[in-house]
Amino acid sequence: MPEELTKPIDWFGHASFRIRGTKTIYIDPWKIKTAYLDGDLIFITHSHYDHFSVDDIKKAAKPEAIIVAPASMKSELSFKNVVLLKPGENVTLAEVGIEAIRSYNTNKKFHPKSNNWLGYVINLDGVRYYHAGDTDLIEEMKAVSCDVAMLPVSGVYVMTAKEAILAAQRIGPKVAIPMHWGDIVGGKSDAEQFAAGAPCPVVIKEPIK
Repeated sequence: MPEELTKPIDWFGHASFRIRGTKTIYIDPWKIKTAYLDGDLIFITHSHYDHFSVDDIKKAAKPEAIIVAPASMKSELSFKNVVLLKPGENVTLAEVGIEAIRSYNTNKKFHPKSNNWLGYVINLDGVRYYHAGDTDLIEEMKAVSCDVAMLPVSGVYVMTAKEAILAAQRIGPKVAIPMHWGDIVGGKSDAEQFAAGAPCPVVIKEPIK
């Protein structure tokens, strides 16, 4: 079942996720209440405080963890192991395949295309996970191939639920997880609206407490 693909994924709320497999991966760790210190790779999509939190990275990361971030954030990162990526670049780190996907607003000013901020396709144990970052519905999604898509649904700063449905149609994942709701902006009704119209199974996660 497609929903089985989401079992390794923990959601901490907002856009913050952990994926557990042969490596443990965090994406945009924020408001993590426990010092897990188990992250092999930590992905940062952009520099806004609710996505780039040094305190939460320290709670998530192993001492030798690799921090993956947009090249435009170079001056903001002081960690030991940092890999900077630009949109369109592909790398393999610790046997994890990574594709850097551009992430931006098309009709808002919060996430300019010129910042070269990122979403990621992460290939862990043969499953392709796409975290879209803070984005609108963009042309670059047509080239995304993934099994699991984590898509923002709240509107205001990112796509609305209706736009996220179009994004899921464009991407064609096996299963999707709505994100960027329940904190700052957006509510469960946005996640439910997305689930009702999405062209694929949708798993609405409950946040890890």
